[in-house]
Amino acid sequence: MTTQVQAAASSDSTRDHWMAVRPRLILASAFMLFLELALIRWTGSNIVHLSYFTNFVLLGSFLGIGLGFLRVGRSRRQPYYSPVVLAVLVLVVLMFPVTVNRETEGVLYWTSLATTGPPAWVILPVIFAAAALVLMGPAELVGRCFPELPRLEAYRYDLIGSLSGIALFTALSFLSAPPVVWGVLAAVAYGLLLVPRPRVPYVLLVVVPSLLVVGLLLVETLTAGALWSPYYKVTYNELDRVGVKVMNIQVNGIPHQEAVPAAARLQWEAQYGLPYERAAAPPKDVLIVGAGSGTDVAIALSKGAQRVDAVEIDPKLRELGGTYHPDHPYSDPRVTTSITDGRAYLEQTDRKYDLILFALPDSLTLVSGASSLRLESYLFTEEAMRAAREHLKPGGAFSMYNYYRESWLVDRLASTMQNAFGHKPCVDVVSQAGQQAVITAGLTPDAQRCGPEWAGAVAGTPAPTGDDRPFLYLKDSTIPSLYIITLGLILIVSLLAVRVVAGPFARMRPYADLFLLGVGFLLLETKSVTGFALLFGTTWVVNAIVFAGVLVAVLAAVEVTRRFRTPPLPVMYGVLFAGLVLAWLVPNTWLLGLPVPVRVVAAVTVAFLPIFAANVVFAKRFSESADATTSFGANLLGAMVGGCLEYLALVVGYKGLLIVAAVLYLGAFALLPRRAVA
Repeated sequence: MTTQVQAAASSDSTRDHWMAVRPRLILASAFMLFLELALIRWTGSNIVHLSYFTNFVLLGSFLGIGLGFLRVGRSRRQPYYSPVVLAVLVLVVLMFPVTVNRETEGVLYWTSLATTGPPAWVILPVIFAAAALVLMGPAELVGRCFPELPRLEAYRYDLIGSLSGIALFTALSFLSAPPVVWGVLAAVAYGLLLVPRPRVPYVLLVVVPSLLVVGLLLVETLTAGALWSPYYKVTYNELDRVGVKVMNIQVNGIPHQEAVPAAARLQWEAQYGLPYERAAAPPKDVLIVGAGSGTDVAIALSKGAQRVDAVEIDPKLRELGGTYHPDHPYSDPRVTTSITDGRAYLEQTDRKYDLILFALPDSLTLVSGASSLRLESYLFTEEAMRAAREHLKPGGAFSMYNYYRESWLVDRLASTMQNAFGHKPCVDVVSQAGQQAVITAGLTPDAQRCGPEWAGAVAGTPAPTGDDRPFLYLKDSTIPSLYIITLGLILIVSLLAVRVVAGPFARMRPYADLFLLGVGFLLLETKSVTGFALLFGTTWVVNAIVFAGVLVAVLAAVEVTRRFRTPPLPVMYGVLFAGLVLAWLVPNTWLLGLPVPVRVVAAVTVAFLPIFAANVVFAKRFSESADATTSFGANLLGAMVGGCLEYLALVVGYKGLLIVAAVLYLGAFALLPRRAVA
């Protein structure tokens, strides 16, 4: 009966819509993924909470997409609610800016010194619900196309559209397009996909909200004077400080860097000169990670460096430094710039240095698609410091400085450096206020000249972080209460939303195994994102390639299932478990030791084998399901729950997620219908 209702609804949709079903499905899928990426990017730039909790927007998107599929067949009305909610969301975000506290339950956040707006446990569920409602509209439009095509053909076009959405957003990121461009594209997509009948509701519920979104984003673009890097909304202004012209740079509304003449910076703050004083010999070859707008580079040149390799992950910060820094360090022929991730640079270069300096590398955002991995997380692990040690010349030194906020964080980093170098580092706490400190270690004890000896870590100092759990700013191996409370609220809201939109849960009971497949898949995707970030860098390019690669692996699984006779489901589950075992057994240290081309092949094989096998399993089950939209919706809701379980990595590490995924896939196999097993 449900399938008949869906067929009738989709038939009405076909007669009413001017676009054929296949191009409409591709357009709707591309729009769905593009809108999801745009929401994650834009909200994170305007609500500081979401710089550290972008996963909550992703969870809301998964819920909305799942609900959109489940709503197919239950209503013939066009999803006019989506552009309306999007307009309200944009209006609220721009009118009520929010910042987060610097420390919440043992987690440090680099942010503004004051807080505004509602608390995190209020604003995060609100944004989650808004994202779900916005994405539910495009998902419903996608879902209405599914009953009109064979199962796997519909899924195939959905994946092609999703890849197109990723490609479009990636291209706009490369071009540094401002959000008004995203708004225009969203307005065009709404106009093309939503049927303009009857005319009055269409104008009021589609045209007016779309124009409001474009107008608000245009005002933001023109008034903020912002540069949109792939990571931040970057704004800047010139200040006069004691007669010195200073370029003040903010990212996502938070003070981040200052382009200051080297002489003034050395006079104002002692920490900038200490690495050169603690090194046993004046450094000639210097590597600066986190070069930013160029002040640290200018200081290295003023200290007599003959070559400076400047590594900066954000191209817009480097661009501002090249244009506005008063010393013009990036114009100096002794300076070579690399726009990449610092850990990736260390793993890929063969150069050696007299001094390697981590110059305040404190990002204010997460790697997209990972709940707790910040852009700089892999810089501060014990393995990273060992990599830095391998790139020092005889007599060379490694140093880092920052405003560390907490004394336990200074001791944790000093302990990490001690483990990596085999002896105590120099620790200079320049100021107790904000724990402004410099930590330096020579290649050997003779290669460093310390002031007062570091007393060692006090009792209760957290252990050094490693590549499997690179959570430097998490004091204890627990899931903070903020996350638990917010995730609990999200799951409660999700249960209620599914019941209201989709009706009784019994409707999805036959697809419980598909639900668990969705949970496991999201954990595999997270492991892939974080693994590739370690192996090739946390840059936006690597991130986009990984997401595209995951979709290509899924598309390949669909094509293989469509065109060839694949093994029975029990056999494919066996391949899946073999892939999980392989991913568990292959250590990251071995992969990092391979040449980059070989590393790419090995990493792709290890990461995508279980993803491919899992999606062959899904494709075979989905092709035989009695209700395409309900089964697909159940799978997407599972992905949302997988996004919640991703926070288990804070306790078990990213490798431990493989065990969690294996248990989930075992449960999915146990819930297979008997006819599917046969």
